[in-house]
Amino acid sequence: MTEFAFTCTGVRADRYAAGPTLVFRLRITASDNARVHALALRCQIRIEPARRGYAPAEADGLADLFGERSRWGSTLQPVQFAQVSHMVPSFTGETETDLAVPCTYDMDVAATRYFNALEAGEVPLLMLFSGTAFTGAGGFRVEPVPWDREAAFRMPVKVWQEMVEQHFPGCGWIRLPRDTMDALLAFRSRRAHPSWEAAVRALLAEAGTPDPQPVHALDRALLPRATGRTAR
Repeated sequence: MTEFAFTCTGVRADRYAAGPTLVFRLRITASDNARVHALALRCQIRIEPARRGYAPAEADGLADLFGERSRWGSTLQPVQFAQVSHMVPSFTGETETDLAVPCTYDMDVAATRYFNALEAGEVPLLMLFSGTAFTGAGGFRVEPVPWDREAAFRMPVKVWQEMVEQHFPGCGWIRLPRDTMDALLAFRSRRAHPSWEAAVRALLAEAGTPDPQPVHALDRALLPRATGRTAR
């Protein structure tokens, strides 16, 4: 059977995607310089939070996911980030391909809350591969890609921040039940607030909460830049 090895060599935020999307650059190597007609690849990506350190402010932001820092020895477990499929075209021996991973800024998703809590540094990721390979130099045969194929990668936090800023510049996103949205809309209409932001700030003022300040101030000048070998 053909042995496959996978390496992630870079990542960038896709500035032209309709929604938030990260593009990982993969290098795929087939043993014995094998001829691969096509590769139907499945990739599961997990965050491994125990493989980095956290500043006090980051630890506070992660409290709802992992609890107090004193408990992290048992609670700092892997977090599911994404699961995607990808077709790799024909190659012999080795090739590189872009793996597009759609993302969300839904704060009800654990991976999003994790990314949002980080201020700098890198995100330790583990990419787990499986799938089906169509191989053969003089013929055609079908082989599985074993489930034990994996690749570790440390993604710069800046890449996630740039991606979010491209699609939600200076903003966040929150999902509310329909009845809550209806009540908020009624409040906004009664008070004649010109925007949702004005309505929420009025509610915060009535609750005695200070005006929120931005947490992650991203330099807009960095937005056109890409990170890793995937820069175009």
